[in-house]
Amino acid sequence: LYSIILFCVFLWIPFVYFYYEEKEEDDGNTCSQVKTALKYTLGFITICAVLLLIGAFVPLDIPNKNNSTEWEKVKLLFEEFGSSHGLTALSFSISSLTVIGMLAAITYTAYGMSALPLNLIKGTTSAAYERLENTEDIEEVEQRLLRIKSKCRDGRPLSSRDRRTVQQLEERLRTLRRRERHLESIEKSWWMKFCEAIRPLKIVWGVFFIIVALLFTVSLFLSNLDKALHSAGFDSGFIILGTNLTNPLNMLLPVLQTVFPLDYILITTIVMYFIFTSMAGIRNMGIWFFWIRLYKIRRGKTRPQALLFLCMILLLIVLHTSYMIYSLAPQYVMYGSQKYLVQVRCNPFFFFLKKKGSCLLYQKLLFALLLDQCIVTRTYLFLHKFWFFSAAYYFGNWAFIVVFLIGLIVSCCKGEKSIIEGEVDEDDSDMSDDELSVYY
Repeated sequence: LYSIILFCVFLWIPFVYFYYEEKEEDDGNTCSQVKTALKYTLGFITICAVLLLIGAFVPLDIPNKNNSTEWEKVKLLFEEFGSSHGLTALSFSISSLTVIGMLAAITYTAYGMSALPLNLIKGTTSAAYERLENTEDIEEVEQRLLRIKSKCRDGRPLSSRDRRTVQQLEERLRTLRRRERHLESIEKSWWMKFCEAIRPLKIVWGVFFIIVALLFTVSLFLSNLDKALHSAGFDSGFIILGTNLTNPLNMLLPVLQTVFPLDYILITTIVMYFIFTSMAGIRNMGIWFFWIRLYKIRRGKTRPQALLFLCMILLLIVLHTSYMIYSLAPQYVMYGSQKYLVQVRCNPFFFFLKKKGSCLLYQKLLFALLLDQCIVTRTYLFLHKFWFFSAAYYFGNWAFIVVFLIGLIVSCCKGEKSIIEGEVDEDDSDMSDDELSVYY
């Protein structure tokens, strides 16, 4: 599955993206477009090969911390993982993509977790009210244009300042008339009438989503705080083998694991929640490269390249979800509901009683490991093969919490969204509105 992700990210999606780019620039033969797309895709394949090579031969010797019992436990994990270069190379490549997915999650998922529920609760403005305001704006712009143009009735040319003003007002008028067409179509749409009818259900879903978002944030905060207080520090990637500060999800998942398949249902729900909130964040913000806005995500008007970027971003975010679930429920990812047996002497006559202990108990963990009864999962070892990636994930979780809180404050302060927010912008006024009825 991880190899399929590498194939999609470094070969398939880049090839299709560059193919569409060539198709828009040159409507020539298909063979020429395929060759050019393959030429640019070779750059991504080279990056993938470099990551695999670095992962296969990167040294994992980490400065030891003297007098650190936690560090001795961490060393057991690295020795347990083995010395397979192929698996190490794959782990390094996937971890590199996971860091990129972490940045995407901080940007889009953290904001979407606050924007989606609050938008559902607040709702949108009325189409009739917006249309009335838009009509007033159109009349005001038309009157300003008439006043400026009346200066040249006697044959005198307009000044350069007036010409610039006229040009700006005409662009503004075109945008307002496009808004009017959109609002008129929405006002007659059966879909919007259906959305108004289920408005109470949207409020209920919004309240549920904000409760889930707060639960995730609290769990993530407690997990990170536990690492900050009880891990071996930066040089070990803030790895700990037990938990001192538990959280609701960390307690719930091992219990659900005893009844198949309740834990898988909950994990699937968590992943789908991250996907929905990520899509909401991308929908509201668009696709950015630092401060440059590349694409907008709009109903019926999204470019193929933007859809490919959307798929890649969601793929990387889902990849980062593996570590996010570990952060939310570290003990479940490490040991699940495993138990180990302890022999207790009950009397001087050497009578031993076998007693079951949970691998989730931090105080008895080292003893259970020495007995080889608590087996750390492959997923946990795969995620923590490289300590510097683990350190990056740790700081990324703090950034995720901060961005979520900022997004929550911003979403609370913002008013109701326009019913056509993002559908009509001044920089795309040349796009056709001939098929509005298809989308509304």
